[in-house]
Amino acid sequence: MEAIIYRAGSRGYFNHGWLRTHHTFSFADYYDPTRINFGTLRVLNDDSIDPGTGFGLHPHRNMEVVSIPLSGALVHTDNLGNSSVLEKGEIQVMSAGTGIHHSEYNQSKEGVTEFLQIWVIPDKLNVKPRYENAVIRDLIKKNEISEVVSPYPGTGKGLWIYQQAWFSIGELGKESQHTYRLKSRNSFGVYLFVIEGSVEIEDIRLDRRDGLGIYDTDAFDIRVHKDSTLLLIEVPPAKEE
Repeated sequence: MEAIIYRAGSRGYFNHGWLRTHHTFSFADYYDPTRINFGTLRVLNDDSIDPGTGFGLHPHRNMEVVSIPLSGALVHTDNLGNSSVLEKGEIQVMSAGTGIHHSEYNQSKEGVTEFLQIWVIPDKLNVKPRYENAVIRDLIKKNEISEVVSPYPGTGKGLWIYQQAWFSIGELGKESQHTYRLKSRNSFGVYLFVIEGSVEIEDIRLDRRDGLGIYDTDAFDIRVHKDSTLLLIEVPPAKEE
């Protein structure tokens, strides 16, 4: 197994007043030539939005955009006519394709909304744009690593995207041990992100908001030091890799 460590404190950070954001990979004004992507995983932004504020209408094109609320409520609208409110325990997928414009706002006038914004490079370009959201709280089983996004529609395991990629969430108890086995022989690797808690992989200790890019392996073990919530993103190699 090979691994790249992404410590929470090493991420790009910007305070825009209404928005506080950490960038795992190069994004907007944050640029690190060693942190462009992990396989086809291109963006992982950890955003906190102040009450009553948010991202105005803006475009995306040829990207799979996944949003995972961590707290509060996120209001989504787009030029396809979709309007919805996302809360913790739900997930949102946009296939931007030929182009989509959307906005995201904190619904609350009092509390902060936190969410993860994740971009994956698609395996099909210029598709018809689409938007979908789903409740995933019932898919996430305690002390299991539960699939919530896959390449396949209609599996009953959450949403799907235009890429051979899988998103899984683990809500894992203290002192438990788990094995993640890669789902495809063609995968580049797995990006593991500690939303909350503390775990260990191959003697590498990871704490809240730390990340680990794991590759050159078919499986790896996770030791949980305290109750933890993990996001695991399995992706294929980017074309230039």
